[in-house]
Amino acid sequence: MDVKNRYNSVIAEKLICNFKQRGIEGYYFENSNSLIPFLKDLIPAGSLVSWGGSVTLKDTGVLEFLKKGNYKTVDRDTAETPEKLLQLNINAFSADYYFTGTNAITMDGKLVNIDGRGNRIAAMSYGPKNVIVVSGINKVVPDEEEALSRIKNYAAPLNAMRLSKETPCVSSGKCECCFEPGCICSYTVITRRSHTPGRLKVFLVGETLGY
Repeated sequence: MDVKNRYNSVIAEKLICNFKQRGIEGYYFENSNSLIPFLKDLIPAGSLVSWGGSVTLKDTGVLEFLKKGNYKTVDRDTAETPEKLLQLNINAFSADYYFTGTNAITMDGKLVNIDGRGNRIAAMSYGPKNVIVVSGINKVVPDEEEALSRIKNYAAPLNAMRLSKETPCVSSGKCECCFEPGCICSYTVITRRSHTPGRLKVFLVGETLGY
């Protein structure tokens, strides 16, 4: 095991212990390739699955796996109108397994996220029977302050650019606390524990993934 992999394993081991005391199940995968076989064993055929917008899910191949797998899907990407998108986001609350990324993870085991519509963090908090959070090791930060800084000064501007938003952060590269119609920073949620033990599962991957 090289030095970076050893370091990632040490960080992951500490995080998994901290997740456990918060009622969150934690798993560590050295790379994305080992993630998909685990999911095949975890999710029963015919399960209803859905997901929030996430570059990480695309990076790891999880999104493609879900769409091609033997599952019933609530696919928000099929929405042709805002009204259909709203209905699909609501339908996702009935999913057996809901997949999402996360903006940041603190070393003491909290998930920190900022959303535009709020559908992703709403589903993380309530609704789907199981929520699987897939994250690269690059999302791990020391504390809440660093988590919010990471989101506002890195993740949010990049996501605004990806979504072709016309918000001040696209030009400045950092959050300007704007009130523009296209703002993707409407709701901030810090998940400190899972109310239902084991409902939240964090799959930490020892790679740089997403924003």
